Amino acid sequence: MKAAHAAIGNDVALFVDANGAYSRKQALGFAGKFADLNVSWFEEPVSSDDLAGLRLLRDRGPGGMQIAAGEYGYTPTYFHHMLAAGAVDTLQADGTRCGGASGFGLAAAQAQGANIPLSAHTAPALHASLASALPNVVNVEYFFDHIRIEDMFFDGVPKLRDGYLYPDRSQPGLGLTFKTADAQPYLQTEWRSS
Repeated sequence: MKAAHAAIGNDVALFVDANGAYSRKQALGFAGKFADLNVSWFEEPVSSDDLAGLRLLRDRGPGGMQIAAGEYGYTPTYFHHMLAAGAVDTLQADGTRCGGASGFGLAAAQAQGANIPLSAHTAPALHASLASALPNVVNVEYFFDHIRIEDMFFDGVPKLRDGYLYPDRSQPGLGLTFKTADAQPYLQTEWRSS
């Protein structure tokens, strides 16, 4: 964390994703240390199933640090429980898990109803267009490995410029075209059980 903070300085937001690795007390302790490094986002400091623990971090963590979770949500009920518990400052959703564009839109609507921003989890080629169409999406996670794979198999992948993703608005839908020829070597022609 110190090396990341030294590299980016105070003008770039520093996010931490614990992936639910900490106990409540560990997470509170780390939140205090992270605040000293200007961390503004603490994702899944405890298990996303621990709604009381997330709420504890939200209530007692450093001011200015967003507690985020929700990427493992598959149903509207999941998001409802997380929001009703007051567990997050920012709700996350992943259209590849929660029912595509419709499920992502339902998560965004619930977050908006709770006056909570939404963050899109990974899959930037999918989420850039969806996020652009919704008023309360604050960011789209951008991972190099996702972009590398998306670029391998799709034309029209949104490009990152100055920290922003720009979908091609001249194309219909998500603006993606499958590269059939490029995917051919990866196709499994015969499935064998072991």
